[in-house]
Amino acid sequence: MLLIAAVLVGSVALGYAVGGRLLNLAQVRVRLWWLAVVALALQVAPLPKSWSADAGFAVLEASFLLLIVFGLANIRLAGFALILIGVLMNVLVVSLNRGMPVTRHALVASHQEDSLRELERGGTKHHLAGPGDRLLPLADVIAIGRPVNQIVSAGDLVTYAGVAWFLVGAMRRGSRAARARGAHRPGSRPTAPLGQAPPRTRARPSGTGP
Repeated sequence: MLLIAAVLVGSVALGYAVGGRLLNLAQVRVRLWWLAVVALALQVAPLPKSWSADAGFAVLEASFLLLIVFGLANIRLAGFALILIGVLMNVLVVSLNRGMPVTRHALVASHQEDSLRELERGGTKHHLAGPGDRLLPLADVIAIGRPVNQIVSAGDLVTYAGVAWFLVGAMRRGSRAARARGAHRPGSRPTAPLGQAPPRTRARPSGTGP
């Protein structure tokens, strides 16, 4: 969760740096947003210890299905193509291995040795990577140390990049629209390229000619 928060905060900061505004997010219509909330809750919520690995696999697959539907519903928005690609990368690994493999090296490097014994006994959504697992480079093998102490996959990184792209684009979208309206407002003074003086408008005589 700390990494997700860092991605959100960093994206908002970048959005302000490029001239965007956080209030512009309210102008963007995100369809079926509640599917993403339910999917993320299914992924992070701990399951009862009595549940089998098959039950955990089913819950994980269901969460990815919801994310795929959510991504397809908003594919025209900036960043959602990347979000969908990242989700598909993860669901491919999970489907082939009946859960997300986690390498021992990543657990140690991210200071999560306490989870090692649990995964050795067999996790519900994740399991310790073994020689039979496929597409391990796309699994949870990327360790992030202190203060985050988290393991991510390549699909996670692609998804986070898509989220950042969406936030920055949405923050700038309203600002661009406001500038466009101002440029075409009746009575507005025409603009000129950077470094040039704006064109002068010739004043019309107030009286009548001879």
